[in-house]
Amino acid sequence: MGGSYDLIVIGAGPAGLAAAWRAAQRGMKVALLERADHVGGLAASFEVAGVRVDQGSHRLDPNTPAHLLSDLQGLLGSDLQHRRRSSRIRMGEQWLTLPLRADEVARRLPPSLLARVARDSALSAFRRAESDTYDAVVRSRVGSAIYDRVYGPLAEKQWGMPGDRISSEHARRHTARLGALRVAGRAMVRSGRGKSAKPGGYYYPRTGFGQLVESLASAATDAGVEIRCEAEVDRVRVTEEEVEVSTQDSDVITGGLVFSTLPLPVLARISRPAPSLTSIESSARLRYRAMLLVYVVHEGGRWTPHDSHDIPDPRTPVVRISEPTNYRDNPDDPTDRSVLCAEIPCAMTDEVWGLDDESLADLVDETLGLTGLPGVRRSHVETRRIGQVYPIYRAGYENDFSDVDTWARMIRRVVTLGRQGLFLLDNIDQALLMAYDAVDAIRDDGRFDRYAWTVARERFHRSASPH
Repeated sequence: MGGSYDLIVIGAGPAGLAAAWRAAQRGMKVALLERADHVGGLAASFEVAGVRVDQGSHRLDPNTPAHLLSDLQGLLGSDLQHRRRSSRIRMGEQWLTLPLRADEVARRLPPSLLARVARDSALSAFRRAESDTYDAVVRSRVGSAIYDRVYGPLAEKQWGMPGDRISSEHARRHTARLGALRVAGRAMVRSGRGKSAKPGGYYYPRTGFGQLVESLASAATDAGVEIRCEAEVDRVRVTEEEVEVSTQDSDVITGGLVFSTLPLPVLARISRPAPSLTSIESSARLRYRAMLLVYVVHEGGRWTPHDSHDIPDPRTPVVRISEPTNYRDNPDDPTDRSVLCAEIPCAMTDEVWGLDDESLADLVDETLGLTGLPGVRRSHVETRRIGQVYPIYRAGYENDFSDVDTWARMIRRVVTLGRQGLFLLDNIDQALLMAYDAVDAIRDDGRFDRYAWTVARERFHRSASPH
């Protein structure tokens, strides 16, 4: 590849693609480097038995800001469909619709549990978090009845540790669902049944969520971005005049500015000059959760009418089962089969990580039996193992992150963004917005406006906080 560029973007996930596209639209010469053989990162789609599937459950938030949604609709047209949500969550022995409806909760939960939920809701105004942990904060919002049956088990399955060892930062990411639970509880207290919540909705592309990132990649290419896949960056060297980026195949390019979506520990390891020993040690303590995705082909048409099922049940490591064809209306999808995607958060040292495909499919079958879901007429199974999916917000992680982030902010000509680059649990729309903000902070003379970027980051942080 070689050459010199105004901007080098590392990582072709949603944030990297959007940043490269926007920068090229401004007339910048842009190179985009991606270590995989395809673009999209975790937002990419692929085929299993002729069915397009995603890497887990992805949706575009219906509250995506108008200017961003307009851009995406311009790229996808009518293929960006507005869909009605049909998700469910397991509570006790019952499946309940998401968002929770007070009438359904009142009708289906056992009286003893219902009484505890109602009592917790009635006392919610008087509860205060006793410590700065996920456990304490969520209990203070929804009460112990729901925490013990939903949020506590989910936390332990997702993060591999109990809620009292998880930072309260993670509680911020559950604001919408916590609010739905409080509303349902209050409605039961007032009327015994209450009003139903409005059905949730989302945007989703006709051929799978990967269509969104594929459209971004096409738009970026049309705008002049040079996209190179299978280009794993192994060195980022900053000098007074430029940044030199090298890849494992000995390619070297230079740029006036670098946008990095690499995980912060990876950037710390490959940067030159290297960070201090303290920052390196802090970066090593920033850990990520791995994910096993098990795709089971079901013969005979759709498996259920629901798009996803959340499973807090601690008897199985499966945390969610989704059915991609139910996320969309695509006449090209096969009618004689469907595919289930089971998500298993784990560590790469866990026993489940080493299971073969058939054993994992058997584990999914056991999960269906335990939770009262229909059986699967299995004809095929395949799996994907992803080593770094989302950051672990263990209690006390803030000090380590602050140390590494402070170092990263001081690197001249290098800007970190995206889920991995900012150690965030962001949604797709939030990652895209951050990419827009980062490009907007590039001045016409090519210099990066750190003040504007800092303001944007603070705005993003506040928008993720609970209301």
